[in-house]
Amino acid sequence: MPLGLLDEDPQNPRTEFVEAELDELAEDIRQRGILQPIVVHPADAAGRYRIHFGAKRYRAAKRAGLNEVPVVVREAAADAYAQVAENHQRRGLTPLDLARFIRRRVDNGESNATIAKRLVMDPTTVAHHLALLDLPPALDAALRSGRCTSPKTLYELGKLHQAQPAQVKALIAGESEITRAAVAAMRAQHPPVAGERHHQPGEVSLLMQANRQCERLEQTLACLKQGEPALDEADLAALWQRVSNLASRSA
Repeated sequence: MPLGLLDEDPQNPRTEFVEAELDELAEDIRQRGILQPIVVHPADAAGRYRIHFGAKRYRAAKRAGLNEVPVVVREAAADAYAQVAENHQRRGLTPLDLARFIRRRVDNGESNATIAKRLVMDPTTVAHHLALLDLPPALDAALRSGRCTSPKTLYELGKLHQAQPAQVKALIAGESEITRAAVAAMRAQHPPVAGERHHQPGEVSLLMQANRQCERLEQTLACLKQGEPALDEADLAALWQRVSNLASRSA
């Protein structure tokens, strides 16, 4: 099938493609061709097809200069969980890709337990992945830089960040590897207070999200105070009143 008739699935769970891996696959395709067909299904009446499995092969084929690629045509669209399984079996999805997929399923009304069952993982692991989408900026930077990619370790760091933000930032700013052992050592230096309630993963995720939104609000308000951009006085007054109302609701 002509490569120009294929479109990637915007709901594909894999969104992160390593450039070096694409170059390597493109070179392999130049030498051997595509050994396993791309799986597609009809996308519209105009004769276009959407990729079911094989987005990476599709991108590499474009780099290799192919005009046509072997395909298998299916009648129905892809099952979301089947796409995750296929991507994970070939080369594991990044933690963020998997977290984004889980978030979409939650937004569609599925429970953590249902998602865990279909992904064949522990419900706690599902919660740990969801927490990746609401990390404080310092921890988010550590994840995206590759210094720490373990959802569980980042989840534990997120909890510690609430009690020891300076120590957590110092750990992230250092050059030593961010390991579970390092997090455990930091936790030992800050034992829980007697009578303190242990938060469940879902609760901590909400706390992380609230803290992150507060940080963004603070940054936005700081820009507004500097007059960027210039706003009508009435609009500003309404905004400050809304912020005040939010503060009173959370008290």
